[in-house]
Amino acid sequence: MVDSSRPHQDSPVGDSPANVTDVDLDDPATREAISGGRTEPSLPDRGFLGHPAGLGTLFNAELWERFSYYGMRAILAYYLYDTATNGGLGVEQSIALAIVATYGASVYLLSVLGGWLADRVIGAFKATLFGGIVIMAGHIFLSVPAEAFSWLGIAVVALGTGLQKASVSSVVGQLYDPQDGRRDSGFSIFYMSINIGSFFSPFVVTFLKDRWGYHAGFSAAAIGMALGLIGMFLFRKKLRGAGSRPTNPLTREEIPGVVRLVGGSAVVIAAVFGISFAFSADNPTAIINGVTALSVITALGVFVTMFKSPKVTARERSHLQAYVPLWIGAVLFWMIFEQAASKMAAFAADRTDLGEVFGIGVSAEFFQSVNPLFIVLLAPVTAALWMKRAGRFPGTGAKFSIGVLLAGLSFVLLAYYSHLWPSGPTAPMWALASVFVIQTIGELCLSPVGISATSKLAPAAFTTQSMALWFLASAVGQSAAAQAIRLMEGMGDTTFFLTLGLITAGFSLVLMALTPWIARHIKDVDERVTTA
Repeated sequence: MVDSSRPHQDSPVGDSPANVTDVDLDDPATREAISGGRTEPSLPDRGFLGHPAGLGTLFNAELWERFSYYGMRAILAYYLYDTATNGGLGVEQSIALAIVATYGASVYLLSVLGGWLADRVIGAFKATLFGGIVIMAGHIFLSVPAEAFSWLGIAVVALGTGLQKASVSSVVGQLYDPQDGRRDSGFSIFYMSINIGSFFSPFVVTFLKDRWGYHAGFSAAAIGMALGLIGMFLFRKKLRGAGSRPTNPLTREEIPGVVRLVGGSAVVIAAVFGISFAFSADNPTAIINGVTALSVITALGVFVTMFKSPKVTARERSHLQAYVPLWIGAVLFWMIFEQAASKMAAFAADRTDLGEVFGIGVSAEFFQSVNPLFIVLLAPVTAALWMKRAGRFPGTGAKFSIGVLLAGLSFVLLAYYSHLWPSGPTAPMWALASVFVIQTIGELCLSPVGISATSKLAPAAFTTQSMALWFLASAVGQSAAAQAIRLMEGMGDTTFFLTLGLITAGFSLVLMALTPWIARHIKDVDERVTTA
C-alpha cells in the first residue's frame, strides 16, 4: 500500500504558521530544530542497505505496526457481524460495516492531533513509540473475550494509530541531511515495510482465527506490535536522535492560545456528539454521525483558515483554489478504496466462491493481500512511467482524474459482477481480485501524486496543516462510505456499488475538464519543480 495514503508523510501534521518565514539557516538552534533534535555530526552512515542504520530500526517497527493494523482490519468486520455462536458480536451487518468505515475515518481524524503533538510537544520518536504502546494495548483488549473490551480495544487502536501515523515517516526523513541524495531511495525502502507487513498479516491472523477464534487473531496483532516496539526500543540509538525533539516546539507565549483552542475544540466535539446522540436511534449510529460531522467540520475549518489567513499570498491562494477539486476527488477515491475492509470484505465472504489456489484453500480475508502484492509489482512501473512523462501529459490534474476514474469504474465493474452472480457465494475469485487490482492502479495514480501536490501547493505558512488536509480527505471519504452503507441498507449490492461508482466516475470527468484550469493555477509550481 502506498500508505500515504493512506498517507504517511515526510512532514508531521500540525505545523504552526509562526516561525515559518525569516528563518536563519546558519543559526545553530535553527539547524538543530530542522534536524529534529539530532546533535551528532552528519556522518556517511550506511549501516542498513547503504542507508542510515536507523532506517532498519524504523523498517522493522513499521513492518510490525502495519502487520498489526491490517491484520486486525482483515477480520474486524467479520468479528462485528458474525454471530455470538461463532465468536462474533452479532451486530447488524450494515451497521458493522459502517462502524469499520468510521473506525478508519477516526484513525485519520486523530492523526491530525497526533501529528500536532509530535510536531509541537513530544517529538516524532516519542509519538511513534507511545502510539505503538497504545496500539498494542488496544489489541490486547480485543483479545479478551468480552464485548466491552472489544469496543474499548477498537477505540484504543484508533487512538494509538492516529498518534503514530503522522510521525514515523517524519523520523525517517530526519535520518537524512537535506542534501542527502539517498533520501528518496530510503523512503522507497521504508515503504516496502508497509507492504510486507500488510501482505502477510491477513494470512497469519486468518490462520489463528480459523483455529482458535477471533480473539486469537487479535492476539497476533498485539504480538506483532510488541515485536516492533521491542526492536525500536532496543535499537533506538541507531536513530542518532532523529525525531527526539519537536521540530516547532510550543513557546511560553503560545500556551494560552493553545489552551483556548483546546477548550474551544472540546466544546465543539461535545456539542457534535451531544446532538448526534440526541437525534440518533442508537449508539453506533450516533458515533458514526458524530465522526462524520467532525471530519467535515475539521476539513472545512482548515480550508477556511488558509483562505482567510493574511499570511497566504495571492499566488498561494490561487494554488489552494486549484487544490480544492483535487481534494474532493481524493475524498471520493478513498470513499471507494477503503471499503476493502467493509463492503468488499462482505462481498468476499458472502458472494464469492472461495476455492483453492495452488492447492491452498482461500479465505475471504486473503483478498486484503491483493493490494500490497500489486503495489510491489506495479509501483516501479508507474514510477518509471511518470519519470518518462515528466513535463508532459498526464500532469497533476490528469493523474488525479485517472485515479478517481479507476476507483469509480472498479465499483461499476463490481456492480456488474454482483448483477451477473446475484445470490450466494457464486462470483468467481478472479472477479473480486480484478476489482482490487484496478483500485491499486488507481491508488498508484493518485496517492503519491496527492502527497506531492499537497506539499507543492501548500502555503508557506501552512506547510504541515496542508498535510493534515490530505489525511482529512481519507477521513471524510471513509465517513461518506459509512453513511452510504447505513443509508442504503435496504438496497441491494448491485445498486450500492453502481451508485457510488457512477458518482465517483462522473466527478473524474469533471476533474478532467478542470485539468487545464488546474494546470494554469499551478504552472509556476510545476515549472519550478521541473527546473529543480
